[in-house]
Amino acid sequence: MIIAWLSIENFRNHRSTKLSLDAERTLVVGPNGHGKTNLLEGVALLDGSGSFRGASAETLVRAGCDRAFVRAEIRRARRTHLVEIEIAAAGRSRAQVNGQRVRSLRDLAEVVSAVVFCPADLSIAAGGPSVRRELLDNVLTSTDREYRTTRRDFERVLRQRNNLLKQAGHRPDAEALATLDVWDAQLAEVGEAIAHRRDALCTALVSPAQDAYCQLAGCDASLRLSYAAEWRESGLATALAQARPDDLRRGTTAMGPHRDDMTICLDGLPARTHASQGEQRSIALALRLAQHRYTSQISGIEPIVLLDDVFSELDEGRAQRLVGCLPVAQTIVTSATGHVPPGIEVHSQVHIQDGEVISG
Repeated sequence: MIIAWLSIENFRNHRSTKLSLDAERTLVVGPNGHGKTNLLEGVALLDGSGSFRGASAETLVRAGCDRAFVRAEIRRARRTHLVEIEIAAAGRSRAQVNGQRVRSLRDLAEVVSAVVFCPADLSIAAGGPSVRRELLDNVLTSTDREYRTTRRDFERVLRQRNNLLKQAGHRPDAEALATLDVWDAQLAEVGEAIAHRRDALCTALVSPAQDAYCQLAGCDASLRLSYAAEWRESGLATALAQARPDDLRRGTTAMGPHRDDMTICLDGLPARTHASQGEQRSIALALRLAQHRYTSQISGIEPIVLLDDVFSELDEGRAQRLVGCLPVAQTIVTSATGHVPPGIEVHSQVHIQDGEVISG
C-alpha cells in the first residue's frame, strides 16, 4: 500500500499543501514549528485512528477556519482509492472513500494503515495506562472489523451507564436500578469481548516485540507483555455488581476495559518504574515495530511508516540499529536538519517552511 499524493487544506498551519509522495522513502525537512509534524499528522489521520498527538478536531482546523480537509490517493492491492476527510472545528467530522461516505472514521482502516514512530512514544513504557490501551485499540481497530463494532458498542453502553449513574445519584429508585441492570449486562458482554481480544493481542505481540527489542538494544533481554484487568478473575458482571454502590456515589464506572492496562516487564521488572529512559525508548520502538509486523501479517498489506524526528532522540548506536529494523514499506521521515542515519536511502525530499512546501 502506498499514498500516491496527499492534499491538506486549512489543517493546522497548512493553508493548502499538495505533494506527491515517493513509493519508498520521502524526507520532510524544515525548521521546528513550521509544519513537518503537522504534515505527518495529516497522513496519519487517513487510517481513521485520530491524531497521534491526541489533538481535538478543533485544534486541527487552521485558526479562522471552520473546516479542514485531508485528501489522498491510496494504491492498495492493485486498486486505487480516493480518501477524503472533512474535519469540523465544531460538530461531526466526516469521511468518504471513492465518493461513498463511511459510517465512522475508524472504518477508514479498511483502506489505509499507518504506524507512527514519534518522540512521545516514550510514554508507552513510561506513561499511564491510557497510552497502552490506545496502542492495543489502534492495532485491533486497524485489523479487525468486528472489534471496531464491539468497541463502538462498548463506548455507547458505557456512556449510557455513566449518564444513568449521574442521574440516579446516591439513592436510585427501582426503575433506575432495573435500567442499570440492563446496562450492566450489556457492558459485561461487550467488555469481556474487548478484554479477550486485547489479551490475545498482547500474547501475539510478545515475540516480535522481544526480537525487536534485542536488536535495538544490542543485547539479550526478556521483554514480556500481559493484559492487566483486576476484574477478570471474577468476571466483569460480578465486578460491576460489587462496584455499583461506589459507582453511584461517584457517578462513573470504575471497572472495565476503559480502565485496564498492558503490563510491560523487562527482565522480570516493570518497565514503567525500573527501566532506564534509554531502555524505555527501545521498548516503545520495539512495540511499534511489533505493531507493524502484526498488522502486515493480519492484513496482508504493509502499513505506511511515519517517523517523526525519531532519530534526534536516539544515540548513534540505537539510531543505526533502528535503521536495520525498519520494515520495507513506504516511509516518510521528518528532520529539522535533513540528517538521517547511514542506511536510510532517501528517494525524495520535501522542504517545508511556514506551513508551505517550498521545494520538493
